[in-house]
Amino acid sequence: MQHLTIVTTGGTIDKIYFDDKSDYKIGAPQISEILSQLGVAFQFDVIPILRKDSLHINDEDRSLIRSTIEAQPHRYVLVTHGTDTMVETAKELASIKGKVIVLTGALNPARFQGSDAVFNIGCAVAAVQTLPEGVYIAMNGRVWDPTKVRKNRDANRFEEVR
Repeated sequence: MQHLTIVTTGGTIDKIYFDDKSDYKIGAPQISEILSQLGVAFQFDVIPILRKDSLHINDEDRSLIRSTIEAQPHRYVLVTHGTDTMVETAKELASIKGKVIVLTGALNPARFQGSDAVFNIGCAVAAVQTLPEGVYIAMNGRVWDPTKVRKNRDANRFEEVR
């Protein structure tokens, strides 16, 4: 992989919390800084299209994500996305041909000490360059088929659908 296209949509990975009221906002995408600090050996571009909690992502937003990915000339695409509706978005992208698309996010903001963001991004980067064409989710140290995974909100992790 020589080039990775990254589409950012917001989600917890990019959240910034304020101490005074425990309010948050979706900040600037963190992935560019993370990959730059890691010194990755490939080129990447970041296309920020949304700054939303995934609970607020709707069908119109999913169409925008889809059309943005389809318009990219590169084969490898990583999407940062909130975890609550990541599976729904992945299913919407499933029919895109000629690309390897991996969605990832974080259960804790990237700016938090001990966040899973860097680990999930690393897993997603490895997945996007080794998997065949298709759409995948990289969370909790696993690469998932979007049709066979769900977020367990009580356990705060992804798990296989049985």
